[in-house]
Amino acid sequence: MTSALAGRVWSMLVPHHASGARFARHQLARTLADRIRPDFLSDVMTVVAELVGNAVRHARPLPDGTIRVTWQLTPRRHSRTVLLRVTDGGSEDVPQARTAPSDALNGRGLGIVAALARRWGVEPAGSGRCVWAEIGEPNSG
Repeated sequence: MTSALAGRVWSMLVPHHASGARFARHQLARTLADRIRPDFLSDVMTVVAELVGNAVRHARPLPDGTIRVTWQLTPRRHSRTVLLRVTDGGSEDVPQARTAPSDALNGRGLGIVAALARRWGVEPAGSGRCVWAEIGEPNSG
């Protein structure tokens, strides 16, 4: 990787609909497939799907009816990091990881994010909210 990629940020608007996660995964794959390893890309795509899915299920859309998905690839000395940001219109509840019973059909999304990300968090974004996650490239050896 060259240092020219350090400032590269991609952004897209996806529908506030279940299909939004699919659109985000496909665009991530198109932009990052030739820049990062397949196992790392798989982790990034899983995290974005969980974050967008949670925004659709639990939050309001942005005023134009969408969710904003932004990602940045940052080369490091021995690995790469992808910072994902999913911005929606907010909700009454603050997103938090929880432990779901083994027979529950949902409730594991942010637990999956926490397991795959180096760190993640929630912050205000205008009149909405942004949930972000920093995913680090797994060690190759």
